[in-house]
Amino acid sequence: MLGYLFITKKKQTLEKTVIKIQQGDSRLLNELIESYKPFIAKTVSSVCRRYIHESDDEYSIGLIAFDEAVRKYSPEKGSSLLGFAEIIIKRRVIDYIRQQARHMNVSFEGSSGSADEQASASLVEDRLSIEEFVKKTEQELRRDEIIHFTALLKEYGLTFAEIADQSPKHADARKNAMEIASALVRDKELASYLQEKKRLPIKQLEGTAAVSRKTIERNRKYIIAVSLILMGDYVYLQEYIKGVLKT
Repeated sequence: MLGYLFITKKKQTLEKTVIKIQQGDSRLLNELIESYKPFIAKTVSSVCRRYIHESDDEYSIGLIAFDEAVRKYSPEKGSSLLGFAEIIIKRRVIDYIRQQARHMNVSFEGSSGSADEQASASLVEDRLSIEEFVKKTEQELRRDEIIHFTALLKEYGLTFAEIADQSPKHADARKNAMEIASALVRDKELASYLQEKKRLPIKQLEGTAAVSRKTIERNRKYIIAVSLILMGDYVYLQEYIKGVLKT
């Protein structure tokens, strides 16, 4: 019990610190970054799979990403600051690694002549190795996203398997449910209602989305799930939804 209270108090204190930083307290931001340097290094190391020195470019990327996470963080998105920061740091480091791979590809294409053959072969091998590494790391991030989203669904009395099983069977119906969720997310009052009450504001949503109560109730769980994805920081899950909405 005491341990729980300590963790809760620490979380509340951290969130208050973030609010002050977002209001312009740069001194607090520098202190927070200094305090969480071990966390930043550990997160970067988990992506690079090697020990990270403060002189490494990837470490600098991690610091910048942590700064970005603090400035963008909102508890309404359903994650803790450190959970959110971990996601942002990993994404930015992967982006950097991918950028390095593209640069390596340009270097390879620019080489010519027998003197460059050995170096070119090495570049190809390194580039393919990096591409495979990025692919595996992104798979891990997708898995982490599912784990985090599954935990969030639990707060709403839902399971990931349940959502997958009860999603609309027809493409048009799925797209319609996603559009209803998008309408909810765009309306701050409706989004806040969902987050606070853990249920859909069906009556208000009827008017906002211009759909029948029957349609909303039939797809209630799916609409909640899509709304939570759109309100959160689920890059890969959002890619799927945005792809469907564009069709």
